[in-house]
Amino acid sequence: MASFPAILRSEWTKIRSVRSTVWTLALTFVVTVGIGALLSLLTNDNFTEFRRNDPSPFDATGTAFSGMMLGELAIIVFGVLAIGNEYSSGMIRVTLAAVPQRGTLLTGKATVLGTMALVVSLVTAFVTFFTGQALLGPHSTTLGEPHVLRAVFGAALYLTMLCLFAAGVTTMLHNQTMALGVLVPFFFLLSPILSAVPKVRTLAHYFPDYAGSRMLLVYEQHGQPYGPWTGFLICLAWTLAALVGGALVLRKRDA
Repeated sequence: MASFPAILRSEWTKIRSVRSTVWTLALTFVVTVGIGALLSLLTNDNFTEFRRNDPSPFDATGTAFSGMMLGELAIIVFGVLAIGNEYSSGMIRVTLAAVPQRGTLLTGKATVLGTMALVVSLVTAFVTFFTGQALLGPHSTTLGEPHVLRAVFGAALYLTMLCLFAAGVTTMLHNQTMALGVLVPFFFLLSPILSAVPKVRTLAHYFPDYAGSRMLLVYEQHGQPYGPWTGFLICLAWTLAALVGGALVLRKRDA
């Protein structure tokens, strides 16, 4: 029986030795920072035009995080590949032979994945924020303003939970192609479509992407169903449900 530290070392070696997982994690940083910087620069250059007839407070933090959607996609792909590569290559059989305690194995995988995602997400969130504020010029904000630091940490936690959610779904499906076929439409087609339909809009408000967007709020808008902390709990519930579902399937199904 492998010890838990040995499992962690093994999972760390497997993830960092596969180029696709490393590149998708790096892409999370690049697209989130890059798009946020571009839109912050455009907002500063066209501030008067963009803000015409808009009485709501200007959210400099939200503007810096305008690239989060593509960052979400990249970190979802990272979570899928980090789990799915073993199933597509057949190496999961070797892993399960070495670590037959499947719950312990998934805990080790989630610990390594979550740690890597959290570190990259924290770096991404703070670099994105500071880059965006530098390009917003006189319209920028600081971490000392109310709720700004919480929103920056919220962005990092949201990306981390998305990664673990994707990992849990991939473990349930045992197939990275199927996982991407479920997750990408769910986040980027189903949720936006339902949000636009009045009769089912309330349901879409409890999807993880909408809940995650609440975590980035600096100014709570009138008429919104809930605030940042409720959004965090909803995202956490989705993440835990996916990981528990993955653990149950892993226990009952062969590789």
